[in-house]
Amino acid sequence: MLFNLLYPLADDYSIFNLFRYLTFRTGAAVITALLISFIVGPSLIRWLRSKQGRGQPIREDGPAGHIVAKQGTPTMGGFLILLALSVSTLLWADLSNRYVWAVLLVTGGFGLIGFADDYMKVSQANVRGLPGKLKLILELIVAVIAAWWIMSFQPAAIATHLALPFVKDVLLNLGIFFIPFAALVMVGSSNAVNLTDGLDGLAIGPLIIAASAFALIAYLTGNVVFASYLQLHAVPGAGELAVYCGALVGAGLGFLWFNAPPAMVFMGDTGSLSLGGGLGAVAVVTKHELVLAIIGGLFVLETVSVIVQVASFKMTGRRVFRMAPLHHHYEQKGWAEPTIVIRFWIIAVILALVGLATLKLR
Repeated sequence: MLFNLLYPLADDYSIFNLFRYLTFRTGAAVITALLISFIVGPSLIRWLRSKQGRGQPIREDGPAGHIVAKQGTPTMGGFLILLALSVSTLLWADLSNRYVWAVLLVTGGFGLIGFADDYMKVSQANVRGLPGKLKLILELIVAVIAAWWIMSFQPAAIATHLALPFVKDVLLNLGIFFIPFAALVMVGSSNAVNLTDGLDGLAIGPLIIAASAFALIAYLTGNVVFASYLQLHAVPGAGELAVYCGALVGAGLGFLWFNAPPAMVFMGDTGSLSLGGGLGAVAVVTKHELVLAIIGGLFVLETVSVIVQVASFKMTGRRVFRMAPLHHHYEQKGWAEPTIVIRFWIIAVILALVGLATLKLR
């Protein structure tokens, strides 16, 4: 909004030239989202605690220590992230850019689904929430609409195509199948983050790391000069998503202040579904869907651990892990919660660096 209002005045007031620079607006989005989180966070957490009473219901089949240590902690803290992320993005992004609105559509749509799920859990005092099939159907509806919308205003040369990491000048034309593929990326990313959100600070740390990496990817793919130099497939207008990613980093850091062990609030599905979906949408726009699987590899590992556990138990009656998702396996082995969180963060950083290496290794 500020870009649209103030940049036209740059001819008369040179200071407004700052708004033409994505780097300036991305940095401003980080700081704005962080400040909003710090200002709104304490009062929002107090309000959530007063309304939720016993807080988020704790799984009885989860680690025994959680029933004691985490009982009474309020959920829906993802609303704080969404507020800071949305306000900051709307303030600093170019609102004439349709990619910004498409990603916000996914973020907000998935956030509403997550909110409904969290509300049912809290109001009914159980861990079930929305039926799994209904939640998946709603996510697919939002994702398909967003995928079609993104495809409709991308250049025809790349609109329905899939780029391969480590390979230059190669695009696979998926045709109409691009829509279900893109929807799968968004829904998969959303639920992978949701599965990872099981320990204090565990999900938000890798989200911050992944958003930082995609801020750079969006900036480079949206810049014809840099994209040409790195032999990336340029996506005109995608650079504006660096502002969104910057806002996500700031909002994530602000939330982490309150979510650091021992957490004062959980993000809940309101946060995990929306942020995972938003990150997936950014990957779809920038044509880095497969790179998302590398940068967000920690989320992939957590998801795979659940799939392997369920499949193994159904087929053989045996469990591969002591408990799934993977972070609970290490809890059962006796690792302290902060140890698991920090080591998983380190893995997330390494995977993000590997993912960014694909920009040059072609």
